[in-house]
Amino acid sequence: MPTVNFLLPDGTEQALDVPVGWSLMEAARRDGIEGIIAECGGGAICGTCHIHVQKEWLDKLEAPGMSEAALLEIVPESSHTSRLACQVIMTDCLAGMCVRVPSEQLTL
Repeated sequence: MPTVNFLLPDGTEQALDVPVGWSLMEAARRDGIEGIIAECGGGAICGTCHIHVQKEWLDKLEAPGMSEAALLEIVPESSHTSRLACQVIMTDCLAGMCVRVPSEQLTL
């Protein structure tokens, strides 16, 4: 099973086994990753599962859809590496990917 490393706001790192076909948000919720709130449960409508993907992994991901792109414009700590964890679907080629959880998520 592919592994993804989550860099947490407190500076610690947590490796998660993420089944192929699952979103990073699903795995983060399953394993209790602090900072991944995921209020909408994966619908890309709340922006509370914001992550930063390390630059070397960005080209391996599909481009954000319209809803995700709109939310990424307003989330705290937004950058060109920002993605919503609910929209990043695990594949074998993402094994070893590292993402950072920002210290603050969007508040509704």
